[in-house]
Parts: sequence; structure tokens; C-alpha cells
Amino acid sequence: MLGDDAELTTAVLAAQDGDETAFRTVYRAVHPRLLGYVRTLVGDPDAEDVASEAWLQIARDLERFTGDADRFRGWAARIARNRALDHIRMRGRRPVIGGDETELTGQPAESDTAGEAIESLATDSTLSLIARLPQDQAEAVVLRVVVGLDAKTAAETLGKRPGAVRTAAHRGLKRLAELLGEDPESAARLDALPPQREPRGRAVTSASVTHTRPRTQKDM
Repeated sequence: MLGDDAELTTAVLAAQDGDETAFRTVYRAVHPRLLGYVRTLVGDPDAEDVASEAWLQIARDLERFTGDADRFRGWAARIARNRALDHIRMRGRRPVIGGDETELTGQPAESDTAGEAIESLATDSTLSLIARLPQDQAEAVVLRVVVGLDAKTAAETLGKRPGAVRTAAHRGLKRLAELLGEDPESAARLDALPPQREPRGRAVTSASVTHTRPRTQKDM
């Protein structure tokens, strides 16, 4: 298990045991990428509110969660997705975020592989562009590349087969590579994101204890 994953797993278990400091550690480790996922679904104006609703549910239901860091990220993403979809249903449609996608289009790239797209993506710089992809591609890209889920966990989050998620992520990354192209100015502003995760053999740890008190956003 990677060091960061081991630390997150330990923090989740401690948070389940009522450790408020551990819960804040979990929140700080997971929230930025989870917020990025929510932002691709509901847009900037509502993302913070929807993410806050998701974290309140995560805090409320944490004692029923079982698993390690990977499973926690997937579980949190499912909760965030459900809150986002509820919000979209109430509003009526998925928003169009930002301006025209030609704003980030450089010269045609010599290669438009998913791997090169991953190397050039940055969470803050390209989420608005990702949000303009078809929703299945946008969600697959964000869950696999930004949130860091493997194909199996991302598929569980979306209620799809792993192969379908891999295909959607590949198509989405290919389209982003085409849009980003080889524009030097755009490339200079973009940081590298981690590669898509693949499942690792691991033992799943379970924990189920009662919180000492309900958590609020202030605790996070």
C-alpha cells in the first residue's frame, strides 16, 4: 500500500473511532479532488454547497463504512455524486461551465494519446474544459485521474462496468489532448496529474464504531 493510502486508511479508522483531528485529516486529503468532481457536475456557483452536503452525509454515515483508502475515496465519490445528481434534478439540467472550448485549443497535437493528456492536465486549470465533455466521459476522467480511483472503484461509483469506464476515460482524455494540443502557453500553466490507478491486491480492513458526536463543517 502506498504511503499516502496507508495514512488515509489509518485516519479513516481513527475518525470512525471519534477522533476529530483524524476526521479533519481525512477531509483535507479528500476534499479538494472531491470538490473538483462535484464542480464538473454542478458548476462553480453550487459546487461548495453540494460538496458540503456530501461531507455532512459522509460524517453521519462514516461508522457504517468498511474498507481502506481506495474504498473510502470511492464511497465518498458516490455520496457526492448522489448529492450532485439530486441538485441537478432540482435545477433541471447539467450546467455548461465556462466559455467556448476553443479558448483552450492550441495547434493540433502530433499525438493525442490518453497518456499525454494525463501528463498535461491540471485540476484547477482544466476542470472547466473537462466539464464540457459528454457527462460519461467527464465523470470517468475526473474519477480516474483527479479523484484517483481505479477502474473497478470508478465503475462501482457510476454503476457501470469497468470496461465502459476505461473506454469513457480514454475517449475523454483523447478529446482533451486534441483541445489542449501543443500550445506552449497553455502547457506551461498545467501541472501533471497522477496516472490512472489500476486495482491492487489488498486486504480490506473493517471498522464500525459510534461517533462521540455529530460533526459539522466547522470541524473539518
